[in-house]
Amino acid sequence: MKLSLQTKLTLHSLTIRKDKKHYIVEEVTSGEFYEMPQVCIDAIEQINQGVLLEQIEIELKQRYPEETVDLVDFAEQLLELQLIKEVDGVTVEVKKSRPVESGFTWIPSSVGRVFFNRFSNKLYVGLLAVNVLFLIVNPQSFPSYKDIFLFETVMPSLLLWMGVSLVLVLIHEFGHILAVRSYDLPAKLGIGHRLFFVVFETDLTPAWKLAPKQRNRLYFGGLCFDQLMLFIALSLQLFFGVNHGLIAGILGLVVLDIFIRTIYQCCFYMKTDLYYVFENCTGCYNVMENGRKLLSQWLPWIKSPPATETFAGEEKTVKLYSIFFVTGILLTCSLFLFYFIPQTIYAFTKILPGFLQPISDPVFWDAAVFVGQFVLILGLLLYSWIKNRAEDAV
Repeated sequence: MKLSLQTKLTLHSLTIRKDKKHYIVEEVTSGEFYEMPQVCIDAIEQINQGVLLEQIEIELKQRYPEETVDLVDFAEQLLELQLIKEVDGVTVEVKKSRPVESGFTWIPSSVGRVFFNRFSNKLYVGLLAVNVLFLIVNPQSFPSYKDIFLFETVMPSLLLWMGVSLVLVLIHEFGHILAVRSYDLPAKLGIGHRLFFVVFETDLTPAWKLAPKQRNRLYFGGLCFDQLMLFIALSLQLFFGVNHGLIAGILGLVVLDIFIRTIYQCCFYMKTDLYYVFENCTGCYNVMENGRKLLSQWLPWIKSPPATETFAGEEKTVKLYSIFFVTGILLTCSLFLFYFIPQTIYAFTKILPGFLQPISDPVFWDAAVFVGQFVLILGLLLYSWIKNRAEDAV
């Protein structure tokens, strides 16, 4: 569809909210959100008044002499984003459907506010401080890579760890869900991946309906429940002891899992909860893409993402994120160095002698299942990497 300065546009219904630096524009029908600067908002307001693009461009060039104002280009972007309803009275054919406002709406917002309110926010911060104090005063509680090996055979230990981890992940995501419901917004739970780990993810898109200060509650919701579970586990460890019994072993698994997940949250090269907090506090919403673009100039193994716009004044934030990006990679390497690699080596030292046992011995099958699982996961990982490299090369 040809656009010109003589074009008159009609836009779909939009809701515009002031954010920290710019504005958040919500397309009401689809529920999609976009960040736009003041000059774009002024253009949208005049478009809604029926003003021709030529007149809008002349006025905005006078009002914003330091900005590059091109209304035809802006209109083409609006058309690409499917925000235009009519062009010179001709309807633009697009398929839009309003998302169903569902997703844990059966949980009353009052229940969410029981766990997330002004008092509870301070309580969770206090729990974090107490947990750190627990680990300092009682260093025996500090997690070790051997904490996952509760049984003589490896597979039962790994299955128990996977079960505990699954429960803790669901509790983490339920923290997000209750935080969302505390604002009477719908919450959706899906499945995604980080590196080669399958993870559950709560869709926090409704956060854009809130003011920036309110959004942090949604982003911190999972971490708050993590700290609550860690406090319970550390407290029970003091009661049961950390060296004896299955219960103490399971509590050690809880501490280990939450400790690793908390370190993982600091890995800003992935879009973790803390990354979104950083993004929200700075008001720089393309900081990952712009940070990767900056780092790709010095680190060629970092793939430069598609071009994104760095708004004026965001350069320092992008540089700060780049430091966090590299720090996150170092933290990941530390997790592999001190936990994942030692766990793998220790597991193999325990199971390899099992192959010397008769085929009827359960120890033999423990070793066989573990090695088979390890080879399968490694094969899937290599396949994924090779496939991604092939797609990038096209």
